[in-house]
Amino acid sequence: MITGELKNKVNSLWEIFWTGGITNPLDVVEQMTYLMFIRDLDDADNTRARESAMLGLPHQSIFTEEVKIGERTVPGKQLKWSVFRDFPAVKMYSTVQEWVFPFIKDLHGDKSSAYAKYMDDAIFKIPTPLMLDKIVTTLDGIYDQMAQLHDADVRGDIYEYLLSKISTAGVNGQFRTPRHIIRMMVELLDPGPDDVICDPACGTSGFLITAGQYLREKYKGEILFDRQKKDHYMNHMFTGYDMDRTMLRIGAMNMMTHGVDNPFIEYRDSLSDQNTDRDKYSIILANPPFKGSLDADTVSADLLKVCKTKKTELLFLALFLRMLKVGGRCACIVPDGVLFGSSAAHRAIRKELIDGNRLEAVISMPSGVFKPYAGVSTGVLVFTKTGHGGTDNVWFYDMRADGFSLDDKRAPVAENDIPDIVARFRDREAEKARARTEQSFLVPREEIVANGYDLSINKYKKTEYTPVEYPPTLEILAELNEIEMEICKGLEELEGMV
Repeated sequence: MITGELKNKVNSLWEIFWTGGITNPLDVVEQMTYLMFIRDLDDADNTRARESAMLGLPHQSIFTEEVKIGERTVPGKQLKWSVFRDFPAVKMYSTVQEWVFPFIKDLHGDKSSAYAKYMDDAIFKIPTPLMLDKIVTTLDGIYDQMAQLHDADVRGDIYEYLLSKISTAGVNGQFRTPRHIIRMMVELLDPGPDDVICDPACGTSGFLITAGQYLREKYKGEILFDRQKKDHYMNHMFTGYDMDRTMLRIGAMNMMTHGVDNPFIEYRDSLSDQNTDRDKYSIILANPPFKGSLDADTVSADLLKVCKTKKTELLFLALFLRMLKVGGRCACIVPDGVLFGSSAAHRAIRKELIDGNRLEAVISMPSGVFKPYAGVSTGVLVFTKTGHGGTDNVWFYDMRADGFSLDDKRAPVAENDIPDIVARFRDREAEKARARTEQSFLVPREEIVANGYDLSINKYKKTEYTPVEYPPTLEILAELNEIEMEICKGLEELEGMV
């Protein structure tokens, strides 16, 4: 989330749009996103040029000496944010409107790509040169502020804040997952360069971007130097579905500025018959919508066979199992009700995870993790699709702190369980010796089955009660009498002074 000076700058930017006549909140979000994308293209191109120079690789800048836009050829350098931002307002406006915006719409040569698909109907709506000049100056200030905070995910933070500001977050149960929680889930699954990764409720592509960054950090040489692996990373590794075209457009731009040229980002109702994916992905990372609006008539019949329900959080779990290959792994966020709900559908999906596949971990998160945008209490499930069982022990972890205060301010704090969670998950063999009174422990499958497939940590956690000895009642009464006498004595002295 954003606070302090950065929040004030974003509010100022919002006010510029509002007073300039752009009052539709989604128009504000889209226009801001386009301009941020244009700025990020300049930064990303410079970063890639530096990386290529360090690695001795050739680099072809997207801002070549001459760029063809329609029937015209224009100097590529003038399309760079760092160049046109210094133009006079009128020249800057004509450059952005006539050259830069058409350039970004046609940036991806493949007309069938996700980027081309969602940029095709993009419209530049800023009405005046003066307004554009103010927006560019304010955006530069926002980026400067973010650089001081060492936080690169500007677009995600601002988009999240705008959604909360206009009260559209959560209409369909969606809200942005905090980056450090996404990173934790990616580290738990530890993707490799040959994996095929999907988020069936991708939003702005936060999970896909973080997985991509993790892979670039851990397998940089393979992804950049191995031709086949680089092609897989750029064109075949990442898939995302969503039903919000604004989010898809932002997600496609987000992926491109984070170095993934051609992800498969598709407008699709993941729970409907539109989605025919089966046994396709080796990794699924997701925070599916809770209490989302659902047309029950369109839900895929094979999902209803697993659990007959209208609850999106349960249907998405059935979907993940269908979409994963055998041996594929999933880390997903679920509301607490999924872990202990008593309906037939709740029990059916938990039974399928435990008896039909291999449930590995249940991480209980505190309710403040999604504040200030939502106070819902959630957990993370980690499981592997086997199709024939395999659950022996389920690892439970009671997360009490995530590095931020659990109130609406979400200020950084020293307490953070996430490094401990990742380390212990990777060495679960050592967890066998842990007692149920500790923060993490293993529970055998048989015990979970005996408890009706209940996955709430409180069902298995034991609390140590330390006996407290109190003095006898007569002794306490004697102390109270002494205190009362002292009070009376003090009052008498006070009366004497008056």
